[in-house]
Amino acid sequence: MRERSLQPRITRRSALKMAGAAALPALIKPAFADEGAVLRAAFAIQPATLDPQKMRVGGVDYNYVYNCFSRLTAQDPKLQVQPDLATSWDAAEDLKTWTFHLRPGVKFHNGKPLDAADVVFTFKRIQDKEIGSVLRVNFSIVDSIEAVDPLTVRFNLSIPYADLPAAVAAYQAAIVSESVVDTLTTHPIGTGPFRFVEYRPGDQLVIERNPGYFLRGEPTLDRVIMRIIPEFTTSVAALESGAVDAVFDLPPEQIEQLAKSTVAHVDEVQAGRWQGIIWNCEMKPFDDARVRRAFNKLIDKQAITEIAMFGHAAPTLTPIPPFHPYFRKDIPIGGSDIAGAKKLLAEAGIPTGWDLEMYVPGNNPPRERLATAFRETAKQVGINVHLRVAPPDKFFAEMEGKVRFSADGFYGRATPDLMVYPWYHSTGSWNNTLWHYHNPEVDKVLDAARATNSTAEQARLYGRFQEMLVDDSPGSVIYVQNFACGVSNKVRNLVISPLMLMDFSKVTLTA
Repeated sequence: MRERSLQPRITRRSALKMAGAAALPALIKPAFADEGAVLRAAFAIQPATLDPQKMRVGGVDYNYVYNCFSRLTAQDPKLQVQPDLATSWDAAEDLKTWTFHLRPGVKFHNGKPLDAADVVFTFKRIQDKEIGSVLRVNFSIVDSIEAVDPLTVRFNLSIPYADLPAAVAAYQAAIVSESVVDTLTTHPIGTGPFRFVEYRPGDQLVIERNPGYFLRGEPTLDRVIMRIIPEFTTSVAALESGAVDAVFDLPPEQIEQLAKSTVAHVDEVQAGRWQGIIWNCEMKPFDDARVRRAFNKLIDKQAITEIAMFGHAAPTLTPIPPFHPYFRKDIPIGGSDIAGAKKLLAEAGIPTGWDLEMYVPGNNPPRERLATAFRETAKQVGINVHLRVAPPDKFFAEMEGKVRFSADGFYGRATPDLMVYPWYHSTGSWNNTLWHYHNPEVDKVLDAARATNSTAEQARLYGRFQEMLVDDSPGSVIYVQNFACGVSNKVRNLVISPLMLMDFSKVTLTA
């Protein structure tokens, strides 16, 4: 594992200074001759897989899938559910049977017509434990899925579930065909506005216009080249020079840098992506609730949010963001309680001078600042935190969920159930991947919340959930950060979604 130290000074001024200048590599140039209308977008991290159902990390992964595949439903920038492959859907009165009506005439990129059997295959694949999809727990409530006819699919659920139309809009719920499943990791085929051309690891992923896309007039671009440029100083310099047209997911120091640009601007939206500190509740000493509570008392969410994000994020209680109507505004987000933390650690038998390794995925300056800030606070209670910054691909493949203590972050989801159930329910896929948290009372609240169609009752139950997590949580969700992209002034109609997506389908380029 490659390790590197972090800068101890993490002020706004020092971060901006570090972002100042970077050499623009000469290799950033067109890869194809006579390409037509081409958008070049820079991403910091290369995809871990091209298989939609196996994806775990965002960036190129989710954005390529979003633009090359379709789902039963989609969500607009206001997170309202919209038709995609399904033109309509309806539910039985008990919310346990849902029927989706498919769009006629849709074809995969290889010419195969889409039908209900493809939808059935996709969701059975998601449910297959061997596939390891992070969506599996979301659809564990599906007892059966059937093709009623070639254009009608029916889901039969074990419980009432009001959020199914939003759940089937998830990134990993992209519809695939069984006939090409063996080549999903090398030459994926979907039904989206763009089709896959090539992927060169560490360099670029290329997609091109699908002339047979089912929405007339889309897409407007001929090609999109997703460049892998790990350093944001380099990608922003490329944006300023015109070598790329957009930069995905800017850190705050680059946001402020681009505020002075005459050739590019920043598109920024509130988003539910959260950053925090993860402790594994199955590993000592975090199997002791006193230690977990002590670590929560060490964290000053307001201060860490400002240090990490310079005002481009909001402290939060849980993954339910402060701008959501179910957020408990009456629960204070206080500062650190050093004396309280010391007392709990002493009761748990944690000695002064305890050494603790904290693993951090690199290429994310705000997360590194978050980790550094926690390290400095931990010194006040006699804990020596040693930061281990690893390449992102190595961290997510070998360390996430396998180490005792880490800093990590996750994309936001569209409904409270999807925001919290996979992370906090005992059966949750992310819970059993990350922090291995088991609280029967939390399970009861989350089960009840997903089974009711009453917004008032959901608000009460999710409010109770947030209250329960104040005292004993399996990690600290510190803040939700805005989603910001650098965009050339030549680019028109690039839609930025709070789900951390760039919709390329309507983009046009000016001279």
